[in-house]
Amino acid sequence: MADEEGSFYIELCKNPIRFDPVDKVTNVFYDDANKQVFTVRSGGAVGVVVKGPSEKDTITFRMESRGDVSSIKFSPDRRILAVQRSPKSVEFVNFNEDMTTDQLEYSQTCKGKSTIVSGFVWTSPIEIVFITDHGIEFYQITPERRTLKCLKTINISVCWFVWLMESSCLLLASGTQGNQLNPFFFRPSIITKLTKFEVDLPSHQKSTKQPLLERDVSMANIYGQLYVIVLRHQPRPGSVGAEIVLYQIHRDVAARKTDIMRLELSGRFAINVVNNLIVVHHQASRTSVIFDINLDGESDGFVRYHHPVVSPLPIRPFRLMLPSLGIQGGQTKMEYNCELYSANWVVFQPNVIIDAKLGCSWYVELKLEPIVTMIPDKHVLAKFLLARDDSKRVILNVCRSMLSSESQATLSTISKVLDMLNKVYQDYLNSEIHVLAGDPPSKPDPAMKVVIDQSDMYTHVFSVFEDNKSIKYKFMVAVLIEYIRSLSENNITVQHYLYELIINILVHNNCFYQLHQFLQYHVLQDSKPLACLMLSLESVYPPAHQLALDMLKRLSTANEEIIEVLLSKQQLLPALRFIRSVNIVDAVSSRKFLEAAMNTDDAMLFYTVFKFFEQRNVKIRGNPRFQRGEHCEMYVKHFEGLFGTDALAEMVAAS
Repeated sequence: MADEEGSFYIELCKNPIRFDPVDKVTNVFYDDANKQVFTVRSGGAVGVVVKGPSEKDTITFRMESRGDVSSIKFSPDRRILAVQRSPKSVEFVNFNEDMTTDQLEYSQTCKGKSTIVSGFVWTSPIEIVFITDHGIEFYQITPERRTLKCLKTINISVCWFVWLMESSCLLLASGTQGNQLNPFFFRPSIITKLTKFEVDLPSHQKSTKQPLLERDVSMANIYGQLYVIVLRHQPRPGSVGAEIVLYQIHRDVAARKTDIMRLELSGRFAINVVNNLIVVHHQASRTSVIFDINLDGESDGFVRYHHPVVSPLPIRPFRLMLPSLGIQGGQTKMEYNCELYSANWVVFQPNVIIDAKLGCSWYVELKLEPIVTMIPDKHVLAKFLLARDDSKRVILNVCRSMLSSESQATLSTISKVLDMLNKVYQDYLNSEIHVLAGDPPSKPDPAMKVVIDQSDMYTHVFSVFEDNKSIKYKFMVAVLIEYIRSLSENNITVQHYLYELIINILVHNNCFYQLHQFLQYHVLQDSKPLACLMLSLESVYPPAHQLALDMLKRLSTANEEIIEVLLSKQQLLPALRFIRSVNIVDAVSSRKFLEAAMNTDDAMLFYTVFKFFEQRNVKIRGNPRFQRGEHCEMYVKHFEGLFGTDALAEMVAAS
């Protein structure tokens, strides 16, 4: 086969949950709220095995066999087991902390002689809802007393229901064609009924009286919003193939149709939601395709229409160790290729596929690397990747490839991508500021999962300039200037190492005139590290010394650095004029100046500096002498040796 690692963007998790497959005495149930697979043998008499996402979640117990089990689920805290065997009632068993049962079962019968329980859902550790053909019955359980209390009943004709635990939302279908949907939200002891809405059916489906089926409807949270997902097999006039329609649920108004995904295929479909993407599996073609409602689509002013993000591809082949049919060479197990898109597959939201006959439950996973080469528009690709979990490394690789000579993008494209990255970066920094200020943290944008900061770009992206010598330096500088522009427009302080990178590139290519202009017109922002770098360049570009001094003066917080620079260049008189101009004569160290003056071997310069500080001493203390703590004794002796003691200033008499 082709490269199996790089050719598929959808795959099944490497370690599926394994359970005993369905047979004549074994039934399998899935509780999508707790993500648990129940294997029930002989109605529970032989045993029940419950398996969750990890091995430690495995629970084993026995029940009395009192008929076939039609549904079985634990409460969210796994302390109460609910089992439905009869269309009229649900039975309960309490579990201890060590997951042993107390053996005493109790039950609750639904209300009304003709009422039938279609199913049940747990809404909290001690609250459960019976969904019947006549409506819903909301119960509170007191496990110590083994009793149930009815909190509320709601009468409504029910065709089928869908439950989403993470949003505590129950969707009831009613009407002659099952297309009137009634959302209910649950909180402890409270039911909130939302405005019902109608799913529009194609005219062909209406005329043939084909109802909306439970298998074609699901619920999921996508980018932080709750949606009802409807698979519409019959296309609208003028379109080809099936469609997926999204209805966004609002608490204050009726649900609204917002998005339509055009599949342009017909047949049997199954839908998962993975990493905020709608993944559609098509059985006939044995391919899967992804849709992203965060990307721009066509719009008629009311609904947005989306096409697949990339071309359909199969799920990556999956191999499983299974018992061999004949023991050969001592092997009891052999590796088999699993049948993908099997008719035995059952899909659960958001990202679960179960093959009960094979005894496997998988999580569907998205691989980002193969998608990178399938989306040619880098701006669209960056927007797509920013909304995915764990995409930072992939985004940095994309940015790096945009700069490399082999796959270089235009400056306009690079600019758009940088602006997008820095907008997310700015939002992150603003939220951090609010948290530090004690404000409640702002709600993060669910479409922006990754923050790419300056250190990430410097380390993982701009390092391509060092590694790839074929990139033209003008392009390097242009990209860095664009990045700095984007940071500045988003009010993000530019880190000095980015300026250093630009300077080093310019110096390496002898572009001193351009460097001078960048500094003169403040394209490169003033900073102490930048000034120090400029000072180090004096040997190759003499004007860098004055440019650095000018920069330090503009900073107004770099007086010490300016003095050090001037003294290192033996420019003592400019240094004295500088400390006088900024009124720090009283604060500077006289010893530092006298040492620098003595090292010049210029007697008159030493005399001038010495007399300057004698006058300073008189002004401060009314006394020309240096204090013992200033450690200037050797410089006084040096002065006396050059000019004699008579040249020392006389003590000023106290007034």
